[in-house]
Amino acid sequence: KVYLLNRGGQTLKNVMVTSRGYGSKDGEKQETSILRHHFEQIELGEYALIEPISPDVFHLNNEYWVSYYIGQQIFDKKYLFVPDSIIEKNLVDIPELSQKGVLHQ
Repeated sequence: KVYLLNRGGQTLKNVMVTSRGYGSKDGEKQETSILRHHFEQIELGEYALIEPISPDVFHLNNEYWVSYYIGQQIFDKKYLFVPDSIIEKNLVDIPELSQKGVLHQ
């Protein structure tokens, strides 16, 4: 599963996340559907479930474009999990989720 953790110090409002996968396998171009997710608010220290993710797309670039407001100012950031980076050796403890996962900061 893919989560968005708010570790930034302030409440995030009107959060939009766009996700997609792209790349190739055996020389053939592959792309996933583009998905969009919206969250009214994510408080400091809280998290939101973005979507489930299948191991079938771990060989692709998995991109998450996040836009949000802090006060009246809009911010955005792209998180890119490069091919085959979602693997067991990259797992770390994620206290907010009480589980291990691949963390992108």
